[in-house]
Amino acid sequence: SVAPPATEVQRALAERDQREQRLQAAWAERHRPAVTRDGHAMEVFANIGESAGIDKVLEQGAEGIGLLRTELVFMGHAQAPDVATQEAEYRRVLDGLGGRPLVVRTLDVGGDKPLPYWPIEAEENPFLGVRGVRLTLQRPQIMEDQLRALLRAADNRPLRIMFPMVGQMHEWREAKAMVERLRVEIPVADLQVGIMVEVPSAALLAPQLAREVDFFSVGTNDLTQYALAIDRGHPSLSAQADGLHPAVLQLIDMTVRAAHAHGKWVGVCGELAADAQAVAILLGLEVDELSVAARSIAEVKALVRETDFQAARALAQAALQQDSAASVRALVERS
Repeated sequence: SVAPPATEVQRALAERDQREQRLQAAWAERHRPAVTRDGHAMEVFANIGESAGIDKVLEQGAEGIGLLRTELVFMGHAQAPDVATQEAEYRRVLDGLGGRPLVVRTLDVGGDKPLPYWPIEAEENPFLGVRGVRLTLQRPQIMEDQLRALLRAADNRPLRIMFPMVGQMHEWREAKAMVERLRVEIPVADLQVGIMVEVPSAALLAPQLAREVDFFSVGTNDLTQYALAIDRGHPSLSAQADGLHPAVLQLIDMTVRAAHAHGKWVGVCGELAADAQAVAILLGLEVDELSVAARSIAEVKALVRETDFQAARALAQAALQQDSAASVRALVERS
């Protein structure tokens, strides 16, 4: 083998040191808010999958929880956990958050990730089958128990509930009606109810949905998969499932504009939110909140602080005009 020239080795080492210094600087500032150089604030929250270890997540700089995946609460049991079991789990998270907001995604299983005690008919296309809110609406008792547990755990703390895989108005309205019915018997002072935008039809219906939801949270992993018709796990195609594709950015842009026209907020909780090349674009599309794995929070906050909001807006507008994810990434590199 041929040894790389000394200059290349030097450059690689210098780059590594620079990155290490940047990460250390970001870590030192992790508890400071993420505000751009020209004064625009972005909320940076954490995605979590379990109720334990919330203090560790806050220690990493999280300003709240932007996605609590509730599947683990259900997977750890031989049958569906009862209201009391679930309430204890949700309460633990809210207690640990000390008044910071908690955004909870209702049970999101089906198709590709079934639960042992919920046999689902084998489906030709599980990603296009009974998943997310479609499944829980078919099992209203399970959904009602979960919502009851969430409302009981709230105790005047800021609770945000969102339904996954909503693609049609009737799904949102049925789910919302269940919350409203339960709210009458379990009053919650600070509650918002919204949806995940993962199905392209939800983004395309954002102007209608924005009149009724309290917020949107964009799940870029599924949104990308459905917009580009590429299974994220596909052996040869998955590399092309890039959330910076202009078609996906258009859907995010539509969602944000519809939400803001009605005074509602938008978060992004997919992997794209922690992608260093995507942060400025999401900021420029005027997304209000990014929710990322706890280990990414310090770095995402630092990226926001290094950015100029007006420049990010111009970058986002240019990105929407590109014709591929690769050209969007090249644009970011040049900016």
